[in-house]
Amino acid sequence: MSLRVPRFLPCGDTAVTVEFGTEIDDGLNALCLAFDAALTDAAIPGVIETLPTYRSVLVQVDPLVIDMPAFETRVHAILASLKQSGAPPRRWIIPVVYGGAFGIDLDDVARSHGISTEEVIRRHCSRTYRVAMLGFLPGFCYLSGADPSIALPRRISPRLKTPAGTVSIGGVQALFASVEAPSGWHLLGRTPVRNFMPDRDPVFLVGAGDEVVFRPIPAAAWDDLDAAAAAGRPVAEVVTA
Repeated sequence: MSLRVPRFLPCGDTAVTVEFGTEIDDGLNALCLAFDAALTDAAIPGVIETLPTYRSVLVQVDPLVIDMPAFETRVHAILASLKQSGAPPRRWIIPVVYGGAFGIDLDDVARSHGISTEEVIRRHCSRTYRVAMLGFLPGFCYLSGADPSIALPRRISPRLKTPAGTVSIGGVQALFASVEAPSGWHLLGRTPVRNFMPDRDPVFLVGAGDEVVFRPIPAAAWDDLDAAAAAGRPVAEVVTA
C-alpha cells in the first residue's frame, strides 16, 4: 500500500489533525480509515478519540500523557506497517421514496440537466456508493461515487430545516441524512432508515467504509417502513459486497 507522508496540524493543545491529502479520493479515504482502525487497535496511552474524514484523521490527545513528538513517532511506526483490510465491505440496500413531498428538488434537478425525473432516479440508483465518512451531525453519511451527470452545485440559499432521512446530492457528493437539520443540498428523496438511534445497539447502522445502494420504493410503502424503523428495525437490507 503506497502511503503519503502525513502532515500534523495542531488543533489547540488537545487535538491534532493527521492529514494525508487535500482531495476527495477513494484511495486516500481508504488510507484514512485503515490508519484510524490501526491507531485505535494500538491503544496508545494519551490518545482519547479519533475521527476519520475524507482525507485526514482528527485525533484527540491528552498532552499530559503524550506529547506531539512522541505521538508523531508512534504514527510513523503505525504507517510503516499499515495494511488495508482484505475483508469485503458491507453493502446496504437503502429504500428511498423519490420526489413529491419526499424529494422536493427532484424536478429541479431533472430540469437543470434536461432529463426526466425517472432518469434522475435511475442514474442515482444505478451507483454503488462508498461511505467516506460520518460527519456534520451524528450518523450523516457522506458518500463518494455519485454520478457526475446529475451533479449540481449546492443551493445558493440553504434551507433552515430538512427532514431526517433526506437523500440528497451536492456537487460531486451524495448524502443520506440521519436527523433533521439545515441543508444546502438538493433533496431527491427520503429514506425511513434511521442511521442514528442513541438507544439502539448499534447506535450507528451504516459506517465509514461500507457501501450503499439506493432502491426506489413507492410512497405507499412509507408508513409501514417508517413505523418499523422507529421501533428499531434496520429496514435496510445488508449484504456482503
